[in-house]
Amino acid sequence: MQLYPKLIMDALATVTYAGTKKNLVDSGMVADQPAINGQKVTVVLEFPRDTDPFLKSTVKAAEAAIHYHCGSDVEVEIVTEYKSKPRPEVGKLLPDVKNIIAVSSGKGGVGKSTVAANLAIALARLGYKVGLLDCDIFGPSMPKMFHVEDARPYAVNVDGRDLISPIEAYGVKMLSIGFFVSPTTATLWRGGMATNALKQLIADADWGELDYFILDTPPGTSDIHLTLLQTLGITGAIIVSTPQQVALADARKGIDMYRNDKVNVPILGLIENMAWFTPAELPENRYYIFGREGCKQLAEEMGVPLLAQIPLVQSICESGDAGEPAAMSSDTATGLAFINLAQAVVTVVNRRNAELPKTKIVGVK
Repeated sequence: MQLYPKLIMDALATVTYAGTKKNLVDSGMVADQPAINGQKVTVVLEFPRDTDPFLKSTVKAAEAAIHYHCGSDVEVEIVTEYKSKPRPEVGKLLPDVKNIIAVSSGKGGVGKSTVAANLAIALARLGYKVGLLDCDIFGPSMPKMFHVEDARPYAVNVDGRDLISPIEAYGVKMLSIGFFVSPTTATLWRGGMATNALKQLIADADWGELDYFILDTPPGTSDIHLTLLQTLGITGAIIVSTPQQVALADARKGIDMYRNDKVNVPILGLIENMAWFTPAELPENRYYIFGREGCKQLAEEMGVPLLAQIPLVQSICESGDAGEPAAMSSDTATGLAFINLAQAVVTVVNRRNAELPKTKIVGVK
């Protein structure tokens, strides 16, 4: 059979692309005129992205259609191109991010997210370019803390890639799965779905240039932590705990996870949250509700700095719920505590970078 371009195009017009429910020709996916050399046909199909779920099935259907309409002896080559450039491979993600800091806790309820949010804002107030990723896929809290629950990130095209544009508030670029799911509905996802969503928030977002990229990790040790370690070279980890012995026991596990021989992420320091309670009407009084200086003792035991002791003050909770983080105020004890914490973090990160090599990404197994 004599081959000619219209014959090939007519064959491709019989193949439906599931992404648009139209045929390949009407979908505008045939990028160039089919190239014919004797009995060999080369067709270029353009897909939205390299991760298109219909890619393989569409290519096979196109090959089968050409063979059916033009003869089984025709040699068919399908070349795939993408409107959006593929995601950079692991190890080449976030090239313009200088420092990646994981804020972790062994257990929930110790105020880790509050600390992460206020640390990010305090760093921004010191003049640094800061990003914050809410890594808690099942219990995101950052949209409320930043008073941006109704915000919806939009897509931007950067160097041929369609990327999510982070929400900016209080000088911080921020993303959370909370922007994409209902705040009143439980996220019933298996581990693979959660980790894939996390990878998208990291790799498919327009983070740009950042001095500090803060990762607010979920409590404990889980798939999420392993995904972060396998995706990013984390500069260092900060462990948040209360002085309570139960919390300190879990904090030890968190420290052990990062110090594991296969992980080797430096511990930048500990933060003792809810170190004491100070009532507003008695600002000079301190009541050690959860124990006294437990984190300080753990820091000495583990040989790491104690970066800050944050008091338990009602205004911290109220400001977080109202979306007005405490770090925005310099004339309060808590606001000053977070500014001092940010300065301490800058110091330990600079020391870590001067004395230690870059953290290697954990190998996938």
